[in-house]
Amino acid sequence: MNGPKNIALVTGGYSGEAVISYKSATTIFNHLDKSKYNVYVIDVTKEGWFYKAENGELFAVDKNDFTISVNNHKVIFECVFIGMHGTPGEDGKLQGYFDVLGFPYTSCNAATSAITFNKRYTVAVAAFAGINVAKSVHLFKQQAFDSNQFNLNLPVFVKPNNGGSSIGMSKVSKKENLAAAIEKAFAEDNQVLIEEMITGREFTIGVFKHKGEIIAMPMTEVKADADMEFFDFVAKYQGKSTEITPAEASEEVYKKVSDAAKKVYAVFNCSGVIRIDFIYNEERNEPFMLEINTIPGQSDASIVPQQVKAMGWKLEDFYASLIEEALADAAAK
Repeated sequence: MNGPKNIALVTGGYSGEAVISYKSATTIFNHLDKSKYNVYVIDVTKEGWFYKAENGELFAVDKNDFTISVNNHKVIFECVFIGMHGTPGEDGKLQGYFDVLGFPYTSCNAATSAITFNKRYTVAVAAFAGINVAKSVHLFKQQAFDSNQFNLNLPVFVKPNNGGSSIGMSKVSKKENLAAAIEKAFAEDNQVLIEEMITGREFTIGVFKHKGEIIAMPMTEVKADADMEFFDFVAKYQGKSTEITPAEASEEVYKKVSDAAKKVYAVFNCSGVIRIDFIYNEERNEPFMLEINTIPGQSDASIVPQQVKAMGWKLEDFYASLIEEALADAAAK
């Protein structure tokens, strides 16, 4: 098909992470080459799915075939760019819907998205593949938990098992504070992960596929400010941390983290761009995987755009690469 391709940039979502989704979508929209792509921002909310025209007029999405009708003209999309954090854009639900309809999209597939959205299942698959992870305990809301049978070494991190942006997460150094932290995490999710703290430097690294090759981006070291106990929502989105991109690290550390990141990408059969958080434990001289983010933030404050620039790429070229890779993958099936 000649001329610009019709791209649906899907954002919003049904969780508290929607506020971050809109920030990411703004960056993506501003850096999608409009000479190559006709970009339609689709806002997915519990109230409905809508395309919002520049004049503010709303056009409902026909969910039967994921099309919109604008001024009696039916718009058919050639690819979906998913810029949505949380459910249903990051947990596999939207991906399954697009799979049924046969639409290419720029994220991991439904199965990978569902597994990686569940932090416990993520570390279980990673450990089975020989990737270093912390010891952890998985709790369900309806399941009784006896803190006297708690067999992890303190300090631990207590966090909702599903979701991201570090919402509902706590660091616990004293056993008597464990119950309150679990309650806080259960307020966000019906599953909770308690994870032993691995000491070391925190690195986060973007990985994507370009022309079939898995590429690890220049990694970032994340340092929470002295008054922050860990890299939580405030540290991430309210400037309470220092991010050094590219990280100042030895060639050996770079290689070990990059190799581990590429292995994770391959083991989980990822697509598009993902971001993986690691702790590099200097005693063992090994990186430990913390979690995988299959729809990493793209806002002005986000890490992946920093790493794209550190690679010497423009965001326009990076986002175009994600779309073209999705289209190539779909054509190969």
